[in-house]
Amino acid sequence: MEIKKIVLTGGPCAGKSTGISKVQEYFKNKGYVVLIIEETATELSLGGINNTSCRSSFEFQKYIFTLQMYKEKFFENVAKNMDADKILIICDRGAMDAKAYMGKDEFLKMLEDFSYSETNLRDSYDAVFHLVTAANGAEEFYSKENNAARTETPEEARIVDKKIISVWSGHQHFRVIDNQKVDFNQKITHLISEIAHYLGEPEPYEIERKYLIKCPDIHQLESIENCTRVKIVQTYLNSGNNDEVRVRRRGENGDYVYTKTVKRTIDGMKRVKIEKRISKEEYLKELANADPARITIEKDRYCFIFENQYWEVDIFSNPEILNGMALLEVELRDEYDKIHFPNFIEQIKDVTYDSKFKNASLALKS
Repeated sequence: MEIKKIVLTGGPCAGKSTGISKVQEYFKNKGYVVLIIEETATELSLGGINNTSCRSSFEFQKYIFTLQMYKEKFFENVAKNMDADKILIICDRGAMDAKAYMGKDEFLKMLEDFSYSETNLRDSYDAVFHLVTAANGAEEFYSKENNAARTETPEEARIVDKKIISVWSGHQHFRVIDNQKVDFNQKITHLISEIAHYLGEPEPYEIERKYLIKCPDIHQLESIENCTRVKIVQTYLNSGNNDEVRVRRRGENGDYVYTKTVKRTIDGMKRVKIEKRISKEEYLKELANADPARITIEKDRYCFIFENQYWEVDIFSNPEILNGMALLEVELRDEYDKIHFPNFIEQIKDVTYDSKFKNASLALKS
């Protein structure tokens, strides 16, 4: 049994309702059982529970969070008892969306009240897909009429949209679906294509472009509205074949998520990537099989959105790696996608096809 829990989020009037319906239909036809967790904020608002009926906005967000986490756990437990090989749980917004509607201190206080950490909450979802509001690029289609709970003006919708992108930045499988397609149907087709690509229909291909860059100014990176820093410790394992196998600790300040990844090259930029979440105990056990020919890589990863593409800058803590330079990556849905290179980063060269700049190669002891 394979259960994947994804988030479909976005700004106001972005097409989520239609998108979820189309995604459900498409993946049912692909043999998935598709479970939908309806948007909790709208559910409560239509039932009379909202910012004005509660004592404070903070209290309202806590009610949303409580019900959201209950519904997710309920759906996960039901999914585990289903007689199905492939189950897709789609969350119409995820719990992290609350951060876009709260102050930073309020959000952290809420997490503390519920004994959650930001890293584990964000990474409890397997993938996140953000639909950009129609108020940004398709203004003529922006409307409040198809959702009784929607109150934002177009300008407010654009602000909320940017905030939601910012709170999910840092997730390792995050995609932004913009309004650059000719019409709305193409936007939804783009969404379905991105989800299918993530789920590996038919193969979980990873298509990346990688650049060697001059080490950027950290303060400039951190000043980007949607930039998130994640600390990564990456250890390569003995695989016994040509597969690249690694375990990774990802997070900060004792708040970590652990994964094991197997990569197998198909051709060119395409690689089959099989990734699964593991426990801390499993992670520590896997370290006993570390490849003695490679060092453990430690790096700060800065994740940000530029021109609706999700970029990652890796700055290595290991002094023997890259000597003051850094790596910049973008993951593509199609190897012919147009790339919008960040204009504040100085490119040295494209190293996509240069095996010397793969992390597995950089980890080799001299």
